[in-house]
Amino acid sequence: MWLLIAARAINRLGAFSPSFLTVLISTEYGASVATAGLIAAAFGLATIPSRLAGGRLADRLGRRRTIVLGLTGSAVAQLGIAAADTLATVASCAVLLGLVFELYEPPSQAMIADAVGSSERERAYSLLNASLAAAGMGAGLIAAGLGRWDLRWLFVADALTCLACATVVHFVLPANQPNAPALTADRAIDIKPWHDRALLAMFLSGTLFALIYLQVMVTLPLAVTQQGLQPADAGMLFTTSAVAIVAGQPLLRLKWITALSVPGALTAGYLLLATGLGSYAIDHTLGAFLASTTCWSLGDLLLMGRVYAVVADLAPPGGTGRYMAAFGTSWGIAATAAPLAGTQILEHAGTTPLWIGMAAACLVLAIAQPLIVRTIAVREAAAAPEPAPSRPAAPRTRTGDAV
Repeated sequence: MWLLIAARAINRLGAFSPSFLTVLISTEYGASVATAGLIAAAFGLATIPSRLAGGRLADRLGRRRTIVLGLTGSAVAQLGIAAADTLATVASCAVLLGLVFELYEPPSQAMIADAVGSSERERAYSLLNASLAAAGMGAGLIAAGLGRWDLRWLFVADALTCLACATVVHFVLPANQPNAPALTADRAIDIKPWHDRALLAMFLSGTLFALIYLQVMVTLPLAVTQQGLQPADAGMLFTTSAVAIVAGQPLLRLKWITALSVPGALTAGYLLLATGLGSYAIDHTLGAFLASTTCWSLGDLLLMGRVYAVVADLAPPGGTGRYMAAFGTSWGIAATAAPLAGTQILEHAGTTPLWIGMAAACLVLAIAQPLIVRTIAVREAAAAPEPAPSRPAAPRTRTGDAV
């Protein structure tokens, strides 16, 4: 688990380029914001089959090979974007990037779930999120520096970190997780995540969360420009988010936080998200944006590990990869819708409706997702086998009775 987290952290050092894809298209090629949004949506649409393929390839090729394949393909596609001289080439490479971008997610998430017990999954995914955030500190600084020089170098840097991560995974990680034997084709067919109503409910709420999250990643560089800042200042905001998540890790050990139930933690997390994103609507200085970013990042701190732990616990034995792949398609749907919706709102309504709408969606999730988790808990409690009745103890014979 620790080796995989370290490799993913290396990759995260450069994983900022998709956030600047729309900016690159609109500034380097003179395309409209709507056109940039369409190309970014095509990238997002391509990530849906990529995520599903990652779950299947992990069963067929092995998890390590699937991770290496996805990272290497991402590096090739991003170097193509950096070297492209026409808008059509950029669009083609963006679609190619989407087709390989999510291959490594299902096998890596399944490896972590299988490496630890059910009681430790929440902590394991929180550690993954924290390590990615720690690497995100450097990523934001790199983005802020290279973005002021030439946006194309962002994609070169991302490609290099993909190759570095692939190298670590290939030479360090085992081919398959020792505690998770590879599935046969027959057993894999029997796992039908889309037939699980609990997973479908988590998928729907997860899609809305992913739409909110990716709106920030995709539209923030464009929105801050309309609100008086430089596009590269978004890199500083991403770094601030990473710092807040890493620095906030000790808060998770406070008694009143550890005492929170999963539904209670989800409610608190979404309320913090709503507060931070809603505050963006009235922010016009870098300092105000930094404060709002810190607020919603602390909400993210409470959410990520718990949501993935709930999904991992739903999976039957040997089905973690397929369940994670099915749930993860929510990010592909959001990656398609977020740039379309965000760029259209920015172009026709401005930044205020964008941020207020995202805050309202967070309030919906603050009610809906905790209710889903409570329903799942009730279902699992009802499905749990009743303990076998204990046999009555034999009567104790007193010495006087024996006589």
